[in-house]
Amino acid sequence: MTSDSLNRCFGRSFSGQSGKIAISFYRGDALETEVSFGDLEEDSNRIANSFLGMGITQGDRVILYLDKSLIFLVAYLALQKIGAIAVPLNPGFKESEMDYLLRDSDACLVLCGAAQETTVRAVDPEARILAVDTERPYQELDLFRAASEKDPGTGQRPEDPALIIYTSGTTGTPKGAVLTHGNLVHDAKNIIDIWEITGSDVLCHALPLFHVHGLCFALHTAFMTGSRVVMLDRFSAHRVVDHLTRKEIGRACSVFMSVPQMYVKLMDSIGEGKFDFEHVRLWTSGSAPLPAKDFERIKRTFGKEPVEREGMSETGMNFSNPYRGVKKPGSIGLPLPRLKARIVDPETFRDVNPGQEGELWLKGPSITPGYWRNPEETAKSFEDGWFRSGDLGKVDEDGYFYITDRLKHIIISGGENISPKEIQGIINKVDGVVESAVVGVPDEQWGERVVASVVVSAGARVTEDEIRSHCRKHLHDWKCPKDILFVENLPRNTMGKVLNEEIKRLFVP
Repeated sequence: MTSDSLNRCFGRSFSGQSGKIAISFYRGDALETEVSFGDLEEDSNRIANSFLGMGITQGDRVILYLDKSLIFLVAYLALQKIGAIAVPLNPGFKESEMDYLLRDSDACLVLCGAAQETTVRAVDPEARILAVDTERPYQELDLFRAASEKDPGTGQRPEDPALIIYTSGTTGTPKGAVLTHGNLVHDAKNIIDIWEITGSDVLCHALPLFHVHGLCFALHTAFMTGSRVVMLDRFSAHRVVDHLTRKEIGRACSVFMSVPQMYVKLMDSIGEGKFDFEHVRLWTSGSAPLPAKDFERIKRTFGKEPVEREGMSETGMNFSNPYRGVKKPGSIGLPLPRLKARIVDPETFRDVNPGQEGELWLKGPSITPGYWRNPEETAKSFEDGWFRSGDLGKVDEDGYFYITDRLKHIIISGGENISPKEIQGIINKVDGVVESAVVGVPDEQWGERVVASVVVSAGARVTEDEIRSHCRKHLHDWKCPKDILFVENLPRNTMGKVLNEEIKRLFVP
């Protein structure tokens, strides 16, 4: 398998499928528009040439701070064509979150929607912003109409950065995982091979586009194979069920990629209803652990076993249960081609025996070369060429891997990585709060839910509503604590370290 650039891989597919519908985009219940592979090629050329005309060149960072939309997709393709680095961000991020990300990425342009423009201007009035109406056809934008549809003629090498995905870290500030063209191409080709994705597949896309799951695992594989994508502007259980049960020739969905929480909502929506999903050949689950009971429930509801897999922003997809073969509930499956995986004692760095728990170490062509402008965190994350995942796991006698816990203190709720330190920093700014500890506790719907223990100064009158309101003002909703307990002191060991497991027991006896 040879490395290549995203643009070249997409271009080969697009040129061979120019008249075929690439994206059927739905806003709510209505089909908003359809674009062919030929449209994507020419339209992304136009926007690429517009970017070049604005002075954006290879290596420049461009933030995509947009709702899920076609302009997001076409702008992303355009950035790959000119070698600029795309920085997709959650369109719901608040001012305090964007303040750090704008400064850290040092982006030369922010492409955003009207609502997001207000946030960016409040944080940095001098930022270079291009605001667009994501509900208008992108063909009406000056960005599109004012430029040539000819190929911009730029080229990228496999080692050139293509994408920065910000992921929450133990430092409390997000780290920008740099992914090169070679990383992304290898990752997509791996997924295409192991899941047997072809141009005859139709993908039901209900994931966000600012994560590797929805952007890389789902969209890159579709673009490289010439698969059709039925894209929903946002997840809605009844809309997804509607699309998954349609059987029109050329539109019947054959692949669905999802997270466990989406499956729960789908199954709750279906209830005792009977639907025919036989034409859907592949159901995948990732971004968060899938409980064994939900594995069996998915099998009963949809008629096939889900394919559980594991990936990270820094590495792409690492493991998958086999498409054809034994799928073990609770297991993340087998290493993907050309990935080396070890279970290592985190203290001695020696491999442990099968069945024993240790830290998961990885080495392969899809793994990040490092974090954006953060050599210290990069150095901490690698040991002798191996990427330290921060996950604790084990491998069984059949070579199937399992994630058992996390070495790093990160909360995963609804598939989102959440830094407790970031939330604690916000809570601790409330007048009267002395300190706080944020942890994740088990939750059937979300995998984990965010909870907080808070210590207030003597005589201070701080309420739960005050803390929640402050968090909602400065943090995205899914980071805000769902439960808050006021305590006299945080439990600590003799070295003064906060005992997170004891804090969890305050919420889950």
